[in-house]
Amino acid sequence: MASLRIGGYVLWPFGRTTVERPGVGVPSLVGNVIWVIFAGWRLALGHLITSIPLFPSIIGIPFGWANLKLIPISLMPLGRGIVASDREFAGW
Repeated sequence: MASLRIGGYVLWPFGRTTVERPGVGVPSLVGNVIWVIFAGWRLALGHLITSIPLFPSIIGIPFGWANLKLIPISLMPLGRGIVASDREFAGW
């Protein structure tokens, strides 16, 4: 489920943001630790490195910011949700 959440957010990150879901507990923490060890740090580093060359051009600036927005969810995706940034998080 986390990989589908990341994929949907990568496909269209504009106008959306990530929030922590309340009450997810210890299983998400354990899953996030395993995720960070095996895949998360590489994805986050990839987004950081990819965002740097995008910033010098005016057209690339929004895409650079979008890459930086993807770092938290690619680093620790479990226990996070994606909501529209124009409305406040109302719960699950």
